Amino acid sequence: MIQLHTPNASRNQETGRLSFMVSVSPHAVRIRARGGEGGGTDPITGGTFPLVPAPKKALRRSLTVTSAALTALALLSPTALAAPSPSTSPSATPPASMSGVGGARLGKPGTQVDLAGGAPVLPKDLTARSWIVADAESGDVLAAHNAHWELAPASTLKMLFADTLLPKWPKTTKRKVQVSDLAGIGSGSSMVGIKEEETYTVHDLWLGVFLRSGNDAVHVLSAMNDGVEKTVADMNAHAKELQAGDTTVVSPDGYDMPGQVSSAYDLTLFARSGLQKKDFREYASTVRAKFPGETKKDKKGKTSREPFEIQNTNRLLAGDTDVEVYPGIAGVKNGYTTNAGNTFTGVAEQGGKVLLVTVMHPAEDKHNEVYKETARLFDWGFRAAGKVRPVGELVRPRSATAASPSAEASGEAGGTGKGGAGTKPVAGAAAGDGAGGAGVAAGIAAGVLALLAGGAFLINRKWPLPDLVRRRTRP
Repeated sequence: MIQLHTPNASRNQETGRLSFMVSVSPHAVRIRARGGEGGGTDPITGGTFPLVPAPKKALRRSLTVTSAALTALALLSPTALAAPSPSTSPSATPPASMSGVGGARLGKPGTQVDLAGGAPVLPKDLTARSWIVADAESGDVLAAHNAHWELAPASTLKMLFADTLLPKWPKTTKRKVQVSDLAGIGSGSSMVGIKEEETYTVHDLWLGVFLRSGNDAVHVLSAMNDGVEKTVADMNAHAKELQAGDTTVVSPDGYDMPGQVSSAYDLTLFARSGLQKKDFREYASTVRAKFPGETKKDKKGKTSREPFEIQNTNRLLAGDTDVEVYPGIAGVKNGYTTNAGNTFTGVAEQGGKVLLVTVMHPAEDKHNEVYKETARLFDWGFRAAGKVRPVGELVRPRSATAASPSAEASGEAGGTGKGGAGTKPVAGAAAGDGAGGAGVAAGIAAGVLALLAGGAFLINRKWPLPDLVRRRTRP
């Protein structure tokens, strides 16, 4: 039964039993995984942690000031930064009108596809409330279904968390976990098994985020970032920069919270942005790794700390009894909560074509259904590439759009959704409507900021991805 925004009773679980991991094989070979059963919450064998209760001792955190960058942008463009008004409960019916970011058709309810001659028809057995198939490099949306429907994202929101915080610390940075670091973790959260008073590297923590979807790892990293409130503010600011106007972050780990929403479109933007980062690609593609255990003392007083194995809960990457490893899969992130149902964003490459697929909340209540529907959409996308006319596009970051000389002429941002993607860069706007010199000055300032921030994105339209990393294991 779906529980409507009741965080204390909700679950953030991606920890069902995984099958035995075979050796990494070439990505073009399907591997039938062995072992494992069900899709529920059986404890994981082989040293990994089952779900553990959140710490009882919770500390009240004071609200921190939003980052200076967000403040500056808000002053320059308050309308573009206005928060969306998400629905307070899920509905089986999409809104009649949604955001037009990326193209007007993406804001329409229902399935959007434009088949050319020889194009395969879409799979008939798709039950997800929302999904999207897009070319990861060109940004072309090949097909979509309720792409901008604002829904609970579950742990797929951790893609935005990682894209926002990954650049902040070197992998070797260490953190001794305090009691306060683990305060406020939602009941029933998925955990990697972090212990108070133990020391972990940032590398360890990111493995916990990506492989085990550990809310404990998210909270420790948030504590390193001056707290949950500061992290939420940073994530919301980064979502605006990515033109992800359907997204409102309330909890950085994706745990069910009132008002926390995203969309298949926005989750795909987060994945596309994150995949530009080498560390993001490596963590998202890791099948299994060693994670530090608890320090123990023997009878002689000698201490030791043995690691245990953790495995990725992305079934298309790791396989399961009824799901094969998808050819060319390279990540990205799965999620589940009571309110969100199952959510997933994946990236795969075949024949030189890289596709992103996001699927949210399949209605079919079958084991691993979200992965099965994702695989069918991948299959369709690779067959349909070059045989369909795009129904929209994945917009580039706001700074890249403002900085690109071709952005205004091509109108590539498209749409007039809540993310403000349909507006031209402020620096190029006319000042004849009473704005006067102040408007021109603000426009110039915004243009300068955009050029500084968007220098790395001075490209025409294609946003090429670096080489993807496919199914890797770590010692």
